[in-house]
Amino acid sequence: MYEKLKQKKFIIAGPCVIESLDLCFIIAEKLKFLCEKYGFFYIFKASFDKANRTSINSFRGPGLEKGIEVLFKIKEKFSIPVTTDIHESWHAEKVKDIIDIIQIPAFLCRQTDLLISAGKTDKIVNIKKAQFLAGKDMIYPLEKVKSTGNNKVILTERGTMFGYGNLVVDFRNIVDMKELGVPVVFDATHSTQKPGALKGKSGGDRKYTPCLTYCADACGVNGFFFEVHPEPDKALSDGPNMINFKIFEEILKNLAFK
Repeated sequence: MYEKLKQKKFIIAGPCVIESLDLCFIIAEKLKFLCEKYGFFYIFKASFDKANRTSINSFRGPGLEKGIEVLFKIKEKFSIPVTTDIHESWHAEKVKDIIDIIQIPAFLCRQTDLLISAGKTDKIVNIKKAQFLAGKDMIYPLEKVKSTGNNKVILTERGTMFGYGNLVVDFRNIVDMKELGVPVVFDATHSTQKPGALKGKSGGDRKYTPCLTYCADACGVNGFFFEVHPEPDKALSDGPNMINFKIFEEILKNLAFK
């Protein structure tokens, strides 16, 4: 699958967190249909645990065991690859038999043991660039995974912290990461996030998502990452920066027929 990701534009998309099996089925079915309609290779994404929520009272997800069960059912029902993020080194061994791409959260992209444990699974590893790192510095997380003999790595841009409670996308980071010789993804929804800026949870402004996506496409990214929900304002995590089905389809259409 890794070679396919280098050759064909792909979409990683799904809800921020697993809220329920039924909701994940609805989202996976719709996004698969839209990606096939516009000619994109599709990978379903959802988190089993949001370990870095702002508040102790925030919804985190169903946990590892139940979450992996949901992802397995989605993979089987819709015949699509799936990805999720891990937060502890031991998670890698637990998810490797089901997950096609292991995602390393941005805040954890320097964690050596986490990167090495992910690399040792021989799965594709998607490392999200930290909000505090420059694109060229992603050579070091990349080298940590490659030290295991696993060269199947993706790097994802998701915005940089330039001021309190806000992110800005510096598209030079995409250029710099592309020079590292691996597929580069643009996370179009997290890039509009305002971390911790909404009274104990993260805010955001989804209106910027289409424009940022098209700019990243002009920079030659290999794939795009979106968090999508049928009713983002009712989502249990990251609602303000998530997009609905209508916006998602409009973006895909414009990417396909640009």
